[in-house]
Amino acid sequence: MNRTTTMMAVVFLLACIVPGTHAAEANYPNRSIRFIVPFAPGGPSDVLSRLVGQKLAESLGQTLVVDNRGSVGGIVGFEIGAKSAPDGYTLLLAANSLLTINPHVFLNLPYDPQRDLQPVTQLTTGGNVVVVHPSVAAKSIKEFIALAKSSPGKINYATTGTGNLLGIANFKLAAGIDMVAVAYKGTGQAVIDLVGGHVQFFFMNPLVAITNVNSGKLRALAVTSLTRNPALPDTPTVDESGVPGFKNITWHSILVPAKTPKPIVGRLNSELVKIVHLPDMKERFQGQGLTPVGSTPEQMSTLIKEESTEFGKVVKQIGLKPQ
Repeated sequence: MNRTTTMMAVVFLLACIVPGTHAAEANYPNRSIRFIVPFAPGGPSDVLSRLVGQKLAESLGQTLVVDNRGSVGGIVGFEIGAKSAPDGYTLLLAANSLLTINPHVFLNLPYDPQRDLQPVTQLTTGGNVVVVHPSVAAKSIKEFIALAKSSPGKINYATTGTGNLLGIANFKLAAGIDMVAVAYKGTGQAVIDLVGGHVQFFFMNPLVAITNVNSGKLRALAVTSLTRNPALPDTPTVDESGVPGFKNITWHSILVPAKTPKPIVGRLNSELVKIVHLPDMKERFQGQGLTPVGSTPEQMSTLIKEESTEFGKVVKQIGLKPQ
């Protein structure tokens, strides 16, 4: 076969392949979609995934199958998402800690979140709520810090992941207190033990905290955003409660495997941005202390890079050793 014949054969093959690829993108989606949630069922991330997932299924006209893959640091779910086919039929829910903190605290991750995953959009953002069991003799952050200083190593606090662990570690450093960490696989079990008094302190997602605070099962001392939460208007920020500049923000996003075609990423982004700004969704988010975002993939990519750099510095500052 001479060179001219070879070139003609290549052109013919490309002509056959490209239209098929474009057709697949144009017809997307034409079957059910897997929605990986790297957290245990019942926690705030799971609740958010089902709330958004139901609306996305309706807008795409396809079934969305939620696949909970709870594990330490969300690593199992992330690895599955990163190694799935880049065809738009696998979505991954992520909390910011899994994207921006995990690479600094876990050695030998089986994936690189910035290399192996493609951002679609940031869904929500919001500070956590600093809660204590009602038996704790403190009604404010100042009183709690004084109590912790008077009883070093006597107060137990719950942790449910790298973001939570790092946030409370940073608070301990800023406040100059010593407490004992008790690790949980998910927020659900941590809440049960906190309400039961087995642990006394927690940075809780507002999605779960508000119900427990309003029912009197837990006491809110502060919120970790730099502005007050509209759902808890009488609860001050940690910053205004005696720890200047302190913040601990949680946000959630949706990603797909790297190399997912841009038209598919664009379609998903368009649908999700509409969803988070629907009046009923905004009302539900805000009632749970969350702010809807709906960013572009590019904006989210920039956010991941900036926060990853920032948290890398914090990990070194508090002396957290990668494991």
